[in-house]
Amino acid sequence: MIANQSSLEYSAQLIAPLALIIPAKNHPEVEVFAVAARDIKKVKAFAKKQGVPKAYEGYQALLDDPEVEAVYNPLPNGLHFEWTMKALTAGKHVLLEKPSSNTADETRRMFEFAESKGLILLEAFHYRFHPAIHRTKAIIESGELGAIRNIRVENMAPIPWSDDDIRYNYDLGGGALMDMGCYTISCMRYLAGTNPTEVLTSTYEPHKPKSAPSNYESKVDRMTTATLSFPNDVTGTICTDLSMPLRFKIIPPMPRVSAVVECEQGSVELFNFPLPTIYHSITVTKREGKKTKTRTERVYKPSDAGMEYKGEDWWLTYRYQLEAFVDRLKGREPQTWVDKEDSVAMMEWIEKVYEKNGLGVRPKSTYTP
Repeated sequence: MIANQSSLEYSAQLIAPLALIIPAKNHPEVEVFAVAARDIKKVKAFAKKQGVPKAYEGYQALLDDPEVEAVYNPLPNGLHFEWTMKALTAGKHVLLEKPSSNTADETRRMFEFAESKGLILLEAFHYRFHPAIHRTKAIIESGELGAIRNIRVENMAPIPWSDDDIRYNYDLGGGALMDMGCYTISCMRYLAGTNPTEVLTSTYEPHKPKSAPSNYESKVDRMTTATLSFPNDVTGTICTDLSMPLRFKIIPPMPRVSAVVECEQGSVELFNFPLPTIYHSITVTKREGKKTKTRTERVYKPSDAGMEYKGEDWWLTYRYQLEAFVDRLKGREPQTWVDKEDSVAMMEWIEKVYEKNGLGVRPKSTYTP
């Protein structure tokens, strides 16, 4: 497992327990064996707190450990390419935080290299492994609501990130679309069952540091919205905001975390699609002549919707994801997977949205394998 750079370790300490350490504790085939960071004192303290046997000063030292079979890479987006390539070079399988890199070309190169080495590389879109999103897609594909007409996905939160947070660091792949926004494009594509054909519109609100001069030109989006076209006259709209403005300058707005699919004969909405284990609802509205019928479903484990694969109602999305990752490593067929084509297309459409609104593609890595 790879922790974060010294100045960025706080972010890694937040995500690593939730994304890997806690899920691993109840997976019989997984041991979190080592962590690494540039600050040896901090990484030793982190390892002690989390019950991890080994702590390394520097990422390469961890990669050089022959006992490590696979690594989790939660580094900032702009460092994904370098350290994933180094991990693969060292013969390690990689669970890679999303989005996979800063550019589609880097993503393609990582997956091609993993394939050439016979190694597993998985982009960690954890929500895709939970039965709630599977049930939502099954409702759409059943045809009970007719053909899809429109999809709207929102992932917005009123979090007061500091100006120096990595999410606002352009060189490290910062921006709303690269952070919370990648979920919206991923979810929209997944529920549509196909890739878009064009970005019709895209607008953004820039992040502007409090200390910035009036003529400051930001390359980082705090908020982005976009409308994309899909085959068969389907449209999709995304909206993402890292730090929703206060109402009346004092009242934090409620987070907006839903996916709504409008169909010919009704709609289905999955509320809280990113973290459904905490709470979610699947609301199905069906028009039958002049009448409208509504039902609500909740699917915390596969059997809640008659699906037959492993899972418990207390499993986090990350636990379902870890199950799939380990299954693939052990030569078993996982229930769900995010493959190379999906991950490459994901970055291609992020790039297209950025190109449409004028912010442009995030900077590519300076690392040369």
